[in-house]
Amino acid sequence: MAENRVIKVLLVDDHQVVRRGLRTFLEVQDDIEVVGEAADGAEGVERAEELRPDVVLMDVKMPGTDGIEALRRLRELANPARVLIVTSFTEQRTVIPALRAGAAGYVYKDVDPDALAGAIRSVHAGHVLLQPEVAEALLSQDDAGGGGQGRGNALTEREREVLALIADGRSNREIARALVLSEKTVKTHVSNILMKLDLADRTQAALWAVRQGIGA
Repeated sequence: MAENRVIKVLLVDDHQVVRRGLRTFLEVQDDIEVVGEAADGAEGVERAEELRPDVVLMDVKMPGTDGIEALRRLRELANPARVLIVTSFTEQRTVIPALRAGAAGYVYKDVDPDALAGAIRSVHAGHVLLQPEVAEALLSQDDAGGGGQGRGNALTEREREVLALIADGRSNREIARALVLSEKTVKTHVSNILMKLDLADRTQAALWAVRQGIGA
């Protein structure tokens, strides 16, 4: 049973010293196993397809194919890995595209090691994880764009219930079970939520819900 709970992690960073440091720390975690490494985004996509990790730790700025392009490719391939961005870049113009491309979380390379392990466990569980500065950048962008609670008024009560469960990291199947609905109905609700809130995917929906105090 314990073996089934081990989180398989792929490290994608162009600096070998960073990969080595991450591997050294993660290998002492009982529930985390580093299954591979890659030095750029293109190799990261190939390794993710080959190894099927649960979580990918991805740098943003890398030579050749960067982390954001790699995220887009993984999404196109419908790769199920959850991607946690681990980077030294804090600018909003880097953060926002990464999240739009499908990142499940965004932390900085100076993150406390134990906090990083916690972040891996959190995104693996289906949650969206951001450091406070990143959440503030997203919130300020939402305010500047005139978003916020106004868009939420268009949601039905059932859609708000579905959104709360998305924010809690639940899959469509789990949401269907919790609300006694068919998966097809849940999928329709999710599509309507994304359309009404003008969002691209479940990660953005979860972020929006958390900012508005809905769900997690």
